[in-house]
Amino acid sequence: MELDHISSADRTDILELQEKIDAFQHGQIPEDKFKAYRLTRGVYGQRQLGVQMFRTKLPYGRITSHQLTRLADISEHYTNGNLHLTTRQNIQLHFVKLTDSPAIWKELAEVGVTAREACGNTVRNFTASAHAGIDPEEAFDVSPYVEASFRYFLRNPICQDMGRKIKIAFSSSEADSAFTYFHDFGFIPRVKHVGDREIRGFKVVIGGGLGAQAIMAQTAYEFLEEDQIIPLMEAGLRVFDRYGERAKRHKARMKFLIKDIGLERFLELVEEQKPSLKHKSYKIDRQLVPTALPAQRQAIPEVAIADEQKYQQWLESNVYRQKQAGFYGIQLRVPLGNVSAEQARTLAKLVKNYAADDIRITINQGLLLRFVRPEALAYVYSELDKLGFADPGFDTLVDVTACPGTDTCNLAVTNSTGLTVELEKVIRQEYPELVGEPNLHIKISGCMNSCGQHMAANIGFHGSSIKKGGLVAPAMQVVLGGGVDPQGRGFIAEKIVKVPTKRIPEVIRRLLDGFQEDRQGGEYFNDYFQRLGKMHFYHLLKPLAELDVQDEEAFRDWGEEALFQPEIGTGECAGISYDVVGGILGDAEEKLVRAEKTLAEQSWAEALYYAYTSLVIGAKGLLLAKDVSCNTQKGILQDFDAHYVQQGEFVLPGSASNFEAFAERISQHEPEEAFARQYVSDARAFLEHTQEVRQRQLDKTVINHYYKA
Repeated sequence: MELDHISSADRTDILELQEKIDAFQHGQIPEDKFKAYRLTRGVYGQRQLGVQMFRTKLPYGRITSHQLTRLADISEHYTNGNLHLTTRQNIQLHFVKLTDSPAIWKELAEVGVTAREACGNTVRNFTASAHAGIDPEEAFDVSPYVEASFRYFLRNPICQDMGRKIKIAFSSSEADSAFTYFHDFGFIPRVKHVGDREIRGFKVVIGGGLGAQAIMAQTAYEFLEEDQIIPLMEAGLRVFDRYGERAKRHKARMKFLIKDIGLERFLELVEEQKPSLKHKSYKIDRQLVPTALPAQRQAIPEVAIADEQKYQQWLESNVYRQKQAGFYGIQLRVPLGNVSAEQARTLAKLVKNYAADDIRITINQGLLLRFVRPEALAYVYSELDKLGFADPGFDTLVDVTACPGTDTCNLAVTNSTGLTVELEKVIRQEYPELVGEPNLHIKISGCMNSCGQHMAANIGFHGSSIKKGGLVAPAMQVVLGGGVDPQGRGFIAEKIVKVPTKRIPEVIRRLLDGFQEDRQGGEYFNDYFQRLGKMHFYHLLKPLAELDVQDEEAFRDWGEEALFQPEIGTGECAGISYDVVGGILGDAEEKLVRAEKTLAEQSWAEALYYAYTSLVIGAKGLLLAKDVSCNTQKGILQDFDAHYVQQGEFVLPGSASNFEAFAERISQHEPEEAFARQYVSDARAFLEHTQEVRQRQLDKTVINHYYKA
């Protein structure tokens, strides 16, 4: 591959990925270790054997027409020709050969797109309201703040080896259209005025999350000045890295750490990390993401609208006035979030001619075009209609969000996409009066892990199963009462009952019929749900949950002729543990080499964190040699003292007598040259000694379940 014309960072990533793939295929890297590596490079195992899903990382869903065209070309050349839009504002490519992934990355890097840290135990994609920058209700455009945060944490050593992923969102306004309330860190823009001076800042919420146990984020700050958001995130990540659970994957999220120790204690630990930060204040360039210019005026072809009623519905539900006078935002419903290569290329040309070259992927798997002039609306509509992207009802009841489910995902239990198509048909045909309902949403996930964000829906479903008479029926767990209300309040849905998936259309009918009959005035669905109570809906839907083995259709999933057979693979949402002590010490050496490299580049803070990570990993290796089970980095530091230092089996460098204090010096010192050089030197001496100790021990395999840090 010719790599001279791309950035040195991308070049390093691509060459390293190629080397790791070659080493893995030649049996030089264990499969689990290679899996942990490739995940942080956006390469994720797919349900089908022999192919991968390749995920791009597009902060706040921003993509240009040129980038979209390149992705279309890549999808045709290397995959099945489909671009899948996700609820995290990414684009995924499916059916990718592992050996093609470096070439794909190279072609993405040429147009400024990366896959680094799109999966794995990292800071995932930074999401934000797609309306940011044109939202009439926004205090200011959050796009530069998201872009700055994305750049700051990309390849940052503090978030390469965490216990689990971190998700961060920025809303454009108090309406919380970015769903900050279920993120690890959420930011809502606010402005204060002191005299004639305007001060920008954010309301900050911390510790939210969906998944099997959904938890609402807590308010950490009602107003945090703009220069403090990146220092807060960095310090918070250091705390999570050090104190977060690592052995029990289902508990290894920030939400559980905060639940266990409390928000107040978490923020105290954050303050303790402040001395070690490279930046105590991080000023963000407000012009980092300049407002994209609208396309130049040009002659607009005349069009005849074939269906005037549909066009008017589209104008009402899919088009809105931007805060910039004389321009409109156009929201595109994208069925199942799938865009073919041909559709993508045609759309890219349309954008270049009639909108700003700044497309945003929305969190409900759609697209947003910006800066469209009013005189172009009819023509743009007609062109979108030809592409299949002009259906009315964007982000309304009929616009169902769904993950790919069993189409491609290892973890999925049931088919999300087939059910989505059926429900949209039921709503459009039987409830046309609700097609434009903006405050009622349906979301579907193929399993409990919430890729479809079902717990943030007024009406949500996640894949499950029901056993009856030796047979297993594909089912959906019905959840109700989630989402964001018109005032910006967030809700987590409540579980009601499991129902065979083939009966979910009848579930929708009962829920919508009851809502239309019993709602009081313009009552919001979640208020209606709370007023009637959970048990009302349980009794309403429980008859649909009853199974009769004679009802053969109930034992088939959508789109399947054969009877249902659960086939759940191993998910790759988290990293994988290593099981060989020697391999772990090799990982420690790799981190230390990076520390020494960044030290030579005079990047003191980065060198320090790589060295710290090397210390933790090295200690972990020797603890595993004694079958000592640990579940946090903090535990590793303390257990190494107890099992090695205090037993006289390990002498620390210099005059140090306590390993925990020896390693945690990083938190008490400014990241300055003298300290960085000494700390990295000490880490080298420590690692060399661990290798000597290991030589004296018998080689042994460590059982996988003992330790997953």
